[in-house]
Amino acid sequence: MLNGLWLGFFVVAAVSALMQWLVGGNAGIFAAMVESIFAMAKLSVEVMVLLFGTLTLWLGFLRIAEKAGVVEWLAKVLGPLFKHLMPEVPPGHPALGLITLNFAANGLGLDNAATPIGLKAMRALQDLNPSATTASNAQILFLVLNASSLTLLPVTIFMYRAQQGAVDPTMVFLPILLATSASTLVGLLSVAVMQRLRLWHPVVLAYLVPGALLLGGFMAFLGTLSATALSTLSSILGNLTLFGLIMLFLLIGALKKVKVYETFVEGAKEGFDVAKNLLPYLVAMLCAVGVLRASGALEFGLDGIRHVVQWLGLDARFVDALPTALVKPFSGSAARAMLIETMQTHGVDSFPALAAATIQGSTETTFYVLAVYFGAVGIQRVRHAVGCALLAEFAGVVAAIFVCYWFFG
Repeated sequence: MLNGLWLGFFVVAAVSALMQWLVGGNAGIFAAMVESIFAMAKLSVEVMVLLFGTLTLWLGFLRIAEKAGVVEWLAKVLGPLFKHLMPEVPPGHPALGLITLNFAANGLGLDNAATPIGLKAMRALQDLNPSATTASNAQILFLVLNASSLTLLPVTIFMYRAQQGAVDPTMVFLPILLATSASTLVGLLSVAVMQRLRLWHPVVLAYLVPGALLLGGFMAFLGTLSATALSTLSSILGNLTLFGLIMLFLLIGALKKVKVYETFVEGAKEGFDVAKNLLPYLVAMLCAVGVLRASGALEFGLDGIRHVVQWLGLDARFVDALPTALVKPFSGSAARAMLIETMQTHGVDSFPALAAATIQGSTETTFYVLAVYFGAVGIQRVRHAVGCALLAEFAGVVAAIFVCYWFFG
């Protein structure tokens, strides 16, 4: 899938360049494409320098939380909920702790670090699966919730924005929180319908209703604020949550007699290993996207969509953020490249860049997650996993666009 997507970028760029040369007489198009390849290769290294630090930092703190018992405590707290959402998973099974840790990594926006943890969780669920090739209900629910990308603190998005020179990298904190909540809710509801889960059970409602009321009340409060106040509040809450979480992990670790420094270094080493493997993928995708933009093919496609949107009488500013949304189901690295390229082209604090960042933080690489997670345990029949995951992703994209007009419109 990724081979076809990556090759397709270059083939479409080549056809577009030939048309501009032979029909439009633009002989300089090829020089622009070659220049773009080298520029994007350089940008990949610059982005990776900060990505190394971000992943290393947060996996270090996550290891402290794990050794301090925070993850185990979360697993116990969520145990009654999982008992009803995943009735085939016995209480106290290792899968529950791994699922919780995976959700914690996703919640911090550490999508690359969450993958190896998620694979361990999927293997643990496969041990309980009576079929070697057909996905169980628990595996489907785990995958769809994973694919819906519940991101409570999108630190990698903040990192990309900081690297591109954003004055306030955390400006998108609240928009991402609202959009990712929408995608996760739709993912959960769609799986519940397909699996006939009893979401109205008192135990399940005890978890979901307070969260829904809290989110609804918070959104009602946000509705009373101006766009300037919304941006300011998002910045304050983003930075406060970020630093507050660091202090929480450190203080709990210290109280539990965890050697926080040594534990941080232990986890940071894992972050270094995760980050160093990303550079080839980032170079490959950024160069492909750069060529696509330089050839004029990307702008040509977006112009077509923009004309349709304007013909319908709608604001078309979100169209420039669509490349991130269109490739996100297939490849995280391609979506990451599209996001960075949008920031470079339109400005890091432009509406398209803010919308692309919100989309990137609130949706997941559905087909990639399906291929990797199910492929790792030999699942061939995925049942309703694809439909539910794509529905959640679509809800996340639509919510991201609406929320960005609300906050930054």
